[in-house]
Amino acid sequence: MSHRRAVRGPSGSGAPGSAGRGPGRRPPARRKRPNYALRRAVALLLLFVAAFVVAQVVGVLFGDDEPRRPAGLDATTAAATRTRAPAPDAAPAVPRALTVTSHPSGASVVVEAAGGTVEGVTPFRAGVAGTADVTVSKDGFESVVERVAMDRRRSLEVWLDPAGLLHHKVGEIATGSLPKQVAFSPDGAELWVTALGEPGIEIYDVATLELVAEVPTGDYGTVEVVFDAGGRRAYVSQMQTASVFEVDVATHEVVRELRTGSSWSKVMVLSPDERTLYVENWSGHDVSEIDLATGRVRRRLPTVDTPRGLYVTPDGARLFVAGYGDGELQRIDLRTGDADVVLSTGGALRHLVGDPERGLLYADDMATDEVFVVDLATETARKLADTDHMPNTIDLTPDGRVLYVSNRGANNPVSYGLPGPEWGSVLALDAATGRPLDAIVGGNQTTGLDVSPDGRLLAFSDFLDNRVGVYEIPGYEVLAAGGGGRYDEHLDELDKDGT
Repeated sequence: MSHRRAVRGPSGSGAPGSAGRGPGRRPPARRKRPNYALRRAVALLLLFVAAFVVAQVVGVLFGDDEPRRPAGLDATTAAATRTRAPAPDAAPAVPRALTVTSHPSGASVVVEAAGGTVEGVTPFRAGVAGTADVTVSKDGFESVVERVAMDRRRSLEVWLDPAGLLHHKVGEIATGSLPKQVAFSPDGAELWVTALGEPGIEIYDVATLELVAEVPTGDYGTVEVVFDAGGRRAYVSQMQTASVFEVDVATHEVVRELRTGSSWSKVMVLSPDERTLYVENWSGHDVSEIDLATGRVRRRLPTVDTPRGLYVTPDGARLFVAGYGDGELQRIDLRTGDADVVLSTGGALRHLVGDPERGLLYADDMATDEVFVVDLATETARKLADTDHMPNTIDLTPDGRVLYVSNRGANNPVSYGLPGPEWGSVLALDAATGRPLDAIVGGNQTTGLDVSPDGRLLAFSDFLDNRVGVYEIPGYEVLAAGGGGRYDEHLDELDKDGT
């Protein structure tokens, strides 16, 4: 399988040329002394012109590159072949410098253009004119094909996927310390990253994966972020201060700080009418119900031990709470405050995500390595699937057909704050049957995870590596027909010792 995409950019400019003039003429009557000043001026002019022309030639072949960007984020993924529509061949037939780097390096590069074919190995550089097809390949990996309009110097950074992987990596972000959660803005233009290990919120442009803003949050880091439906406001939690920062999404400025009145606040969820914010308090063993009109806590609802995930039903009548302490899923009647446990695993329930169209609620358990699904009409639960060790965050594609699960991997026996014996992972599961559709091997403690609003991109964080990876999501039909992708292979790759 190969991945094909087009790269475009603005037009470049050519190099001008010029010529010098010779010395003055000799008059017939008497001999004139040579004008040495003029000769020196002409010589300097000729030297300047020669240097300018040489610089242009060198610049064409070996000049500075444009800033690297992940290829393919600005185009549409084709369901079956993940190819890109070709760019119009409007580039001038002037050689421009093409640089190709790959992860891993040492991949073969074949460049096919009107002027012929050029081959090499990454890191690769050559002068190329017109529109070129660039094929990058390496044994054991999927090939990638880029169509590049060489109207200026180009630099491609290509991520090669392990053979059989149905998802395609398009980029990577080096983040601040301990990225806890990643969240796409409702318009899909930004990716927000909460850094637990340092103050602030990091905001990245999805098209370029470049940092565009940082929102200050005082002396401490942040945990979770949720957006209102219109993408006007974001709410970001902070454990140490038991508070929530309300952020204007357009200006990236903090509007106000909301206090929960409890302790160690983490997960949040908005009511369907967006007038109320529910905030789970990990150490307070309760949920703060905050009136967003006044910013005040209306009431604190007692919960099961160590609450974590939250979900409000579309009618706003029930709040579900995932209990990390004893693996209990609690339902709270928001009118009366009455509560009941609808699922007890004896483990450690962590995250909840709902499918309002089908009336389903999904929950994962970090202790039992399982995912469960609850029928909200009957409040009956069943096991959906097994996961890798210590599942963390879960999310659904917009059509509700694929459930993604991030898995931290087994803890370090000394401290969970140190890299453990296993790599993290992300599983793509059929949301109806639990069947594995694909699997991505991550880094140290794969934690935060989110699917873009259009269902095209998947982002997840490697908590101890200070890194976020971004992948293209193939269509459901591709996943369903993919024979499980790399699920079987990834099981042999999780153990760092290879045993």
